[in-house]
Amino acid sequence: MREELEIEDRGSVIVDNDDDETGDAGADNGEAHSGYNNDSFEDFTRNGMVKIGEGTLEHDIIKKTLLEGVGRYAKDTKIVAIHKNSVSGSVGKARWLTFRIFAKAVAERRAGNANLRFAWYGASREEICQVISHGYSQCGETANGQSHGVGISLSPAKFSIDSVESSAVDENGLRHILLCRVILGKMETIPAGSMQFQPSSTEFDSGVDNIVEPRRFIVWNAFMNSHIFPDYIISIKAPSFTGMKRNQMRPLRPTSPWMSFPVLLSILSQFLDPSKMALIFKFHDDFKKKKITRLQLIRRVRQISGDELLVHIIRSCKERFGSWRSLTRKIFR
Repeated sequence: MREELEIEDRGSVIVDNDDDETGDAGADNGEAHSGYNNDSFEDFTRNGMVKIGEGTLEHDIIKKTLLEGVGRYAKDTKIVAIHKNSVSGSVGKARWLTFRIFAKAVAERRAGNANLRFAWYGASREEICQVISHGYSQCGETANGQSHGVGISLSPAKFSIDSVESSAVDENGLRHILLCRVILGKMETIPAGSMQFQPSSTEFDSGVDNIVEPRRFIVWNAFMNSHIFPDYIISIKAPSFTGMKRNQMRPLRPTSPWMSFPVLLSILSQFLDPSKMALIFKFHDDFKKKKITRLQLIRRVRQISGDELLVHIIRSCKERFGSWRSLTRKIFR
């Protein structure tokens, strides 16, 4: 997949087009051959997404890129549907215009290169719908829980496997992944375990885990809805992806003291009102029953309690549990 693209292009990932809106060429309004009908994706189409017909060049390129990115799991992964952002309606047009304006602004600061890329973002169906309807509202987490700063973490085009692992199976047995256009500008390396939440200086625009061989792009929260444009939703049927990534990507089990989730809940109950704690306990119970992933649980807790409170707890417990970096890696074990 071509990762460098003209900012004016909204035709597809392949064809340059000066139009700001997406036409309906290649759109498939009939029942999917996979057995899933249009009703299965009503929450996508209601939010301005248009289904791309199978066999079109656009569909084939995206399918090929995603399957290549999951490696040996490709034979067990089925692309059920691909929906494209139609940039329709006043809100959709405003979001696309905002992305274009910021891309040009970054390019002006970076000698004409905004460093535009395609990148994957995996989440639950609920969060995907939230992103396409209202935008990002919270920072993301990486699939293996290893943080490289506080922001939205996306996977490079050739590592779709990371975002597939971050996704969650919905009630229809499908996973959903966003393919986004991202303004990266000048990137800086963010070490594992870092709590950095903004550029270290005006010299940088975004973060990356490894400049030479990037596996994660980090878009800071302040830029999450101006520097990321959700372009496609890819719906797939896939086997369990737990532990599917390469061994070297798995975090080591901590050998020093760690804070268990029950202990964290006990501390949170001293600060949060009963209604919020009831929600957290419900999500924790859903996690134990394997109704939601560990990633989803962490996101829910951060959303309910807020990062400010969690940082306060971390600072208070820092002396007991060791360094800041060590604790933040272990608190959500």
